[in-house]
Amino acid sequence: MEFYYDSLQFNDHRYYLIASNAGLCFVGSPDAPLSEVNEFFSTDKLPSDPTKLALIKKQLLEFLNGIRQSFDLPLDPQFGTALQQKVWHTLATIPYGETITYQELAQRINRPTAIRAVASAVGRNPWMMVVPCHRVIRTDHTMGGYRGGLPLKTALLKMENTLTTLAF
Repeated sequence: MEFYYDSLQFNDHRYYLIASNAGLCFVGSPDAPLSEVNEFFSTDKLPSDPTKLALIKKQLLEFLNGIRQSFDLPLDPQFGTALQQKVWHTLATIPYGETITYQELAQRINRPTAIRAVASAVGRNPWMMVVPCHRVIRTDHTMGGYRGGLPLKTALLKMENTLTTLAF
């Protein structure tokens, strides 16, 4: 399978995007190097191809500018255990502007005692923002972790509650 990359620039931050012919494979953390993708899956050859990622970039920019609330993109999961896949699928059902706790997420997938495993799966979500792992918080309503960094998670949640553009 061939993979392609491009980057998205928004508010002085760069996000690397990886896609295959089947769909989006990965959204990178803000300002992380392209090599961040190697933490998720390896690629032998990764050519840059902006045309393959044009729709992905368009929808992400619309989301970051407060225009889009959901994504209509094919996703191409390149890895993940059955539990991770189930968590990621369930993350995609969390509505814009709402949050749930890691415990609630574990209950939704019928694994109420697997909170740590669920939290780990959330942290391994390769489609940051597109599959909204930023909408998951701790039971005490603190932020918890976020691959993109807590400033971005905070900004995304604030944006979704106020329907303004992202200030990050």
